[in-house]
Order: sequence, then C-alpha cells, then structure tokens
Amino acid sequence: MTEQTELKTDHQKIDTDAAESEGGFQRFYRRVAAAVRLVRSSKIAVIGLVIVSFWVIVAIFAPWLTPYSPTAQDWEAPGEGPSWKHPLGTDELGRDLWSRLIYGARVVLVLLPVTETIWIPGGTAIWGVLVSLIVGAALGLMGGYIGGWPDEIVMRFLDAMMSIPVILLYLIIVASIGASAINVVIAIAIVGAPGIARLVRGLTLDIRTRDYVGAAVTRGESAWYIMLMEILPNARGPVIIDAMLRVGYAIFAMGTLGFLGLGLPPPSPDWGSMVAKGREFIMMGSPWAALWPSLAIASLVVGLNFLADGLREEMNRYQ
Repeated sequence: MTEQTELKTDHQKIDTDAAESEGGFQRFYRRVAAAVRLVRSSKIAVIGLVIVSFWVIVAIFAPWLTPYSPTAQDWEAPGEGPSWKHPLGTDELGRDLWSRLIYGARVVLVLLPVTETIWIPGGTAIWGVLVSLIVGAALGLMGGYIGGWPDEIVMRFLDAMMSIPVILLYLIIVASIGASAINVVIAIAIVGAPGIARLVRGLTLDIRTRDYVGAAVTRGESAWYIMLMEILPNARGPVIIDAMLRVGYAIFAMGTLGFLGLGLPPPSPDWGSMVAKGREFIMMGSPWAALWPSLAIASLVVGLNFLADGLREEMNRYQ
C-alpha cells in the first residue's frame, strides 16, 4: 500500500512538472508570437528589422562570406575601386574593403575582442549598452522605490554627468584609460548609465503607485522582490526600446572615436578609423575606402532607430 501511494505521488509530481514546463513553454511562445505581431504591424519596424538582421547575419557568417582576411594586403591593387576580385575595392594598403566591413560589423555586434586571442560573444556596442542597462536600471530602481537622501545625491551626480557634452565625455574617458575594445565598452557604459537611470527612476515612481505593488507590500514582500518582480517587468517595454536606440548611439560613438584615433587599435577593422584613413583619398578620385564604412554606420544606426520607433508607435497605440 505504501509503495502504491509513493508511486502515485511520483506520477502526480511528474504530471505537475510537465504541466508547469508546458505552461512555461506556452508563455514563452505567446510572448515571442506577440513580439512578432508587434513588429509586423509596423512597416517602419519591419524595415528596421531587415536592415539590422542583414548586418547581424553578415557579421555572424563573415568568415564564410569572403575569401580574404581583414588584415591581408594585396600589394598589386592598393586603393583600387570595385572589381570582380574585390567587390567593394581596396584601401591604401590593398586590404579588401568588403572583408574589413563585415569583420567590423562582427566586432560591433557579435564578438568582443578582450585580447588578441580571447573573444567573447556579444559585440562591443552590445556589451556597452548591456552594462549601462544593468547599472542604470539598478540605480533607477533603488532611487525610485527607496528614495531618500541617497537618491538625491546619486541623481544630482548623474545630472552633472549628463550636462557634459556626450562626445566630450567619451573623449575624456577613452583618452584617460586608453583605446581598446574593453575601454570603449566602459566608456559606453559610463555615458549611457545616467540616462537609463533617470528613465527607470521615472517609470518606478509611476509604477510604485499601482494596486498590484500595494498588494505586494500588503503581503509583506521585501523591497527587492517588489523592485525585481513587480516593478521591473512592467517597465521593460520603454527600457527595451531605449536600449535599442542606445545601441545605435553606441555604434555612432564608436565610429566617432575610431575617426579620432581613439577606437579599436590597428589593424582592427574599425569602421571609424576606416573613414578617417579613407577620407585622405577622396580628392584623389578614390572615395570607396571612406564611403562604404560611412554607409555601414549610417544604415545600421538608421535601422535600429526605425525598429525602435516602430515598436514604440505600436506599443503606444495599444496602451
């Protein structure tokens, strides 16, 4: 009798676990389906998604989309225009521009070069925005929900940081700690965190007045539980859209730093440094080395802005 009871209990537990697993999968599927419908309902968002997807795909499959290394030099064709051998032409050292372009996208979106031999998933711009998102969201949540004098001190400090022109702040940070991919990530995180903190703080001040937050307080839930489980999930929409825009800002900032010689160290395929070196040959009738990376930066930033703006319009329409 005891064995039958234990066996029945085990079967009930398995059935419960399966139901919970199926329920979790169904919730995930519904969320993905809702996100797809949201994107498809906006033509601008679809255009942005196509542009961003193109760059992500070529970045992932870069080694299979070109026969050339981004640092390989063809001394028989320096500064050459588009040809069958080099579809987008070559730079002043004979390096294939298509290879450098897609490997540059790889550094921006897909892989972060920690050292010459160590790379981690996630591009430089992605990691910079992710770190700024974590830091800014933490400061905004605590400031908006807990408040008090620590909130006042932190917010005034962040206001002071935001009063400094963005490009100047980037230059100060990178010039102080040196030019490398990791330092560019640090600069993006420092510059982006204050804006995210203010956004999350404003959302928190609004959400904390809702009934479900009051119910959680009545149940005796801790402040951390309320911030992470009640407030943050309900603030994710505006935060995700803001993060998309900030990835575009980060890409533009990387291009600016590279153009000024403070981006990724050579011979890395940095789009900004490609523009800086290529502009010297524009007046000589060879604009290709500056044209293609400029179009790459512009198209990716515009694509991210289209995607974020389209999603924001659709979310506002359904609120």
